[in-house]
Amino acid sequence: MDGTEPESLRGRTFRARSLRESRFVGCDLAGVVVRGSDVAGMEVDSPWLLEEDGTFLVNGVDVVPLVDAELDRRFPGRELRRAADPEGLRRAWAALEESWAATVARAGRMPAGTVDRSVDGEWSFAQTLRHLVMATDLWLGRTVLGQERPFHPVGLPDDDDGDGTAAFDGSEFSAEEPSFEAVLEARADRQALVRAYLDGVTAEELAAPRRNPHAPEHEETVLSCLRTVLEEEWEHHRFAVRDLDALG
Repeated sequence: MDGTEPESLRGRTFRARSLRESRFVGCDLAGVVVRGSDVAGMEVDSPWLLEEDGTFLVNGVDVVPLVDAELDRRFPGRELRRAADPEGLRRAWAALEESWAATVARAGRMPAGTVDRSVDGEWSFAQTLRHLVMATDLWLGRTVLGQERPFHPVGLPDDDDGDGTAAFDGSEFSAEEPSFEAVLEARADRQALVRAYLDGVTAEELAAPRRNPHAPEHEETVLSCLRTVLEEEWEHHRFAVRDLDALG
């Protein structure tokens, strides 16, 4: 990157153009309208589509509720990510741990090196687990528990998190590629941290205020922080299963 702003195509109309087999990564396509165009085989993956009453119309039909219901069917326990009370959150986390245990076991049965392979430039299985270690440290360790040094060195932030986030400066994470055994150890430790916290959390504690770690001027609650952890877990589990399917 040379630091210049990318060309904006906002508000333009494209007629009789071919974008066949193009790939859009990290682009703003909100509000795009496609009319009378061939979209057969198009693939859209947008985790944020299911948040904040997002809509996605296909031939006049909002498919967001259909997609959400189908993902709940494919990943039992996913529907619990909206839990709002301590017991519901405990059940939600138990379902996640069960799903991840099966997926980690599946990865372990695949050919050597599978956990370090990337599909279409996405994170490998090992990198996905590293990111979830970081997400737990950020939203539970730092934001909810107020730990002074919450980050495990194997954690992996998003590529764009280094551009001005207030959450960390990047020096907390190791530049060395950890072994998969080290990743699994850190991951198990952080899963146990969540489990232990949820075992004792109360409804009153869930309502307690916290500051968004990326934007401290925005207020969160303990519950919203925990829900962020749940969302991160389920979305990255979906990505991991998708990529293991491709590698298999």
